[in-house]
Amino acid sequence: MKDDARLDGIGMTSRRTRIRLVERLRADGIRDEAVLEAVQEIPRHLFVDEALASRAYEDTALPIGFGQTISSPWMVARMTEVLLRGGPLRKVLEIGTGSGYHTAVLARLVSEVYSIERIDALLTRARRRFRDLRLRNIQTRHADGKAGWPEHGPYDGIIAAASPAAIPEAFIEQLAPGGRLVLPVGVNGVQQLHLVTRTADGVTQETLQAVSFVPMLAGDR
Repeated sequence: MKDDARLDGIGMTSRRTRIRLVERLRADGIRDEAVLEAVQEIPRHLFVDEALASRAYEDTALPIGFGQTISSPWMVARMTEVLLRGGPLRKVLEIGTGSGYHTAVLARLVSEVYSIERIDALLTRARRRFRDLRLRNIQTRHADGKAGWPEHGPYDGIIAAASPAAIPEAFIEQLAPGGRLVLPVGVNGVQQLHLVTRTADGVTQETLQAVSFVPMLAGDR
């Protein structure tokens, strides 16, 4: 019973608060109802420190330690909506597990999620949250995300929560034909969200909007 109450939340972490968040996201342009439902069902307050739980359903990024952040709900919904724009996906690779929140949203929408995180302590926490939520279609790896995860490729979709200076070639190589890659690109505070689609003739690339993400760093720790 205590675990159920913790998952459901109370007051500023309650299901009603999540419903209000989804209403704001819809008003702010998110149109994919499956994405909105996933955001409503995943308890974001479990993915931040207890001291920040009362702010979990504000539409803002929050610190999660180690110089990293949990992306705002709108950005999570926006990137996921773009990823799914071409239709349902079976297998998705996520670069940057972080808190695990975006991973959990993806797990509600695709058959298999493969997620890489370079900071071991963050990944340990995320794995515990996945167990608590009984999300069994997620596989995780502690590694440098720039190389992707070729053993499980190719992927129908790849999504990244950190910004490289240029799109890593490994990501494009691991996309299945027709696959879609959504990621921020840029450094020094000048970043743009990109959609890359693999076609029979190569790739197409679309710049979507200005964004602000942590940089994609090499190595693991």
